[in-house]
Amino acid sequence: MSLGTLRYLQYFNISFNKLQGEIPTGGHFVNFTAQSFMHNDALCGQAQLHVPLCKTNKHQRSRSKIVPLLKYILPPVASTILMVALLFVLVQHRKQKVRLPTNADLSPLTLRRISYQELLQATDAFSEANLLGIGSFGLVYKGMLSDGMNIALKIFNSQLERAFYSFDAECEVICNSHHRNLIRIISNCTNLDFRALVLEYMPNGSLDKWLYSHNYCLDIVQRLNIMIDVASALEYLHHDQVTPIVHCDLKPNNVLLDEDMIAHVADFGIAKILGDGDLMAQTMTLATIGYMAPEYGMEGRVSTRSDVYSYGNMLMEMFMRKKPTDEMFSEEKSLKHWVNEALDDSIIEVVDTNLIGRDDDLSVKEQCISSIFGLAMDCSDDLPENRINMKDTLITLQKIKISFLANVEMA
Repeated sequence: MSLGTLRYLQYFNISFNKLQGEIPTGGHFVNFTAQSFMHNDALCGQAQLHVPLCKTNKHQRSRSKIVPLLKYILPPVASTILMVALLFVLVQHRKQKVRLPTNADLSPLTLRRISYQELLQATDAFSEANLLGIGSFGLVYKGMLSDGMNIALKIFNSQLERAFYSFDAECEVICNSHHRNLIRIISNCTNLDFRALVLEYMPNGSLDKWLYSHNYCLDIVQRLNIMIDVASALEYLHHDQVTPIVHCDLKPNNVLLDEDMIAHVADFGIAKILGDGDLMAQTMTLATIGYMAPEYGMEGRVSTRSDVYSYGNMLMEMFMRKKPTDEMFSEEKSLKHWVNEALDDSIIEVVDTNLIGRDDDLSVKEQCISSIFGLAMDCSDDLPENRINMKDTLITLQKIKISFLANVEMA
């Protein structure tokens, strides 16, 4: 192109050479004819020169102008875009909107969208007056949403790394499990340092409260109904899921009662979802002492039979009103050993005295509770393979209830 700037160029002929490129259009080149460029097949330029048009002519010129411009424009533009993207992410986190669980393998439950501000209003800014309890990984508050719905808000302690795993475990289980005897999730609220589950409120509190408070009392039928509800929930988790779910921490504190005294299994913070074909999983997280199966406590092995063991201990506790960790028990004489001895002697002596009335027909109650304790023994065998499964446990308990009601009616 510099040839076009030659002021004194009068004559120019490059015919019959093997030249290539674009013929200049400036300077004296406007006066040259096709005779000057004959038989240079790789040349291109204007049509009157009898050479092909330059296909890349415009592109090359624009590129020569654009490249230097991009050099100065692109860095600040890219920086601006990056800043806007980061700002957008921060704003989204600050809004603290509710997230839906993302488990593509299971059918997700549609949750309500509830913001952090709504949770503050619902609980009077997490007022101590609304505190329902303190759990292993955080606090539970009672609240009321703007539409009048009562909720239980479970806030996970952001200072505990394990609390985040607990939150994820609960979301994965209860967001994708639907049963009348499981606690129902309404929403969840998360951001960088806040994790909370919005759950349905259980006005009658925990089973533990009903067993050990002097202000409450459950009769035999109520206790049977509650344990049938719990067995129904476990049977669903163990046998009616694509992959079995092990609760891992079944105890009266984790069973909640609604206004109709229907039991709902709750607190899936250390639950395990067994993989396809898996019958057992390993874990480093230990459950509550007294309810753990031997293989769970000693080797960290959990299976559906681990839950069955916990259920067996809970079944005994339900009708004795004695915790497995009661000070009267020791390694030599556990809750199970005490019940086993009573089955051979007098079962009434170990039964909760609240269940025995002066005018009762003791034989009917003794027969019922003996059957219940016999089932509890089948659930709490030290060897997992010898334990009954939850499907058979539920059927057996339902039969015990039917038999008891029939005997009461006949008496």
